[in-house]
Amino acid sequence: MSDQNFPALIATPATTIDEVINQLTAIVEWSKDNNSRMGYFAALYRKVTIQVKEGIQTGIFEDGPRMERLDVIFANRYIHACYQYQTGQKPTESWVRAFDVTERWWPIVLQHLLMGMNAHINLDLGIAAAETVPPEELQNLKGDFEKINEVLASLVGSVQNELAEIWLLLGILNRYLGSVEKAIINFSMEKARDAAWSFAEELSPLTGEARERAIEEKDAMFATFSNVIMHPGFTLSVVLKIIRLGERGNTRKRIEILE
Repeated sequence: MSDQNFPALIATPATTIDEVINQLTAIVEWSKDNNSRMGYFAALYRKVTIQVKEGIQTGIFEDGPRMERLDVIFANRYIHACYQYQTGQKPTESWVRAFDVTERWWPIVLQHLLMGMNAHINLDLGIAAAETVPPEELQNLKGDFEKINEVLASLVGSVQNELAEIWLLLGILNRYLGSVEKAIINFSMEKARDAAWSFAEELSPLTGEARERAIEEKDAMFATFSNVIMHPGFTLSVVLKIIRLGERGNTRKRIEILE
């Protein structure tokens, strides 16, 4: 896909967390103006980034400047992937799968969010951690890395409420399929972040072609995993279609709810 009207602001990598927030805002506003489902993940991610910034300011992290460096490196991977995709270039395959899905009508909002999490947390987070500090300092980063879980946990309840605004029968869904809150916690914080740290440990001592090869292999793995998110079996797929038919509002309205 190529869109020459995509915000030029994001062509240049951010250097501060404030620049990250500004670039995410540009993606969100472009998505609303263009009725792009890309804005679902961007809106959620901006909210997370604002929370991380507040955490840095209030001193919840051991090393605020280091956490900002991690946040910026991490965010730049997503922002650059958006820019590549919208200007006819090719980001990692995991992001291609996530962005391709935004062109389809049937996936529910939660599937769009999970596709973004799959590419960004499962792949990008480990890369960002490995790039934030040299190998001998990686273990010093682990405490702050794990504290991001606390930031995300503080947002889970609000995300569940927002999804309930879009899908009014969320309570029924939770009774049959388990809490959406629990699903988000398990996917984005417990399993994915543990795996991301392991990936950071794997990448950290690697350089050059060895590192690129490891990233390509992991990218291929999670690109394949995206099929599970989009095609979770016959019964659940039918349920998801029913949910999709009941989702309220247009794309712009749903982005505004997620904001």
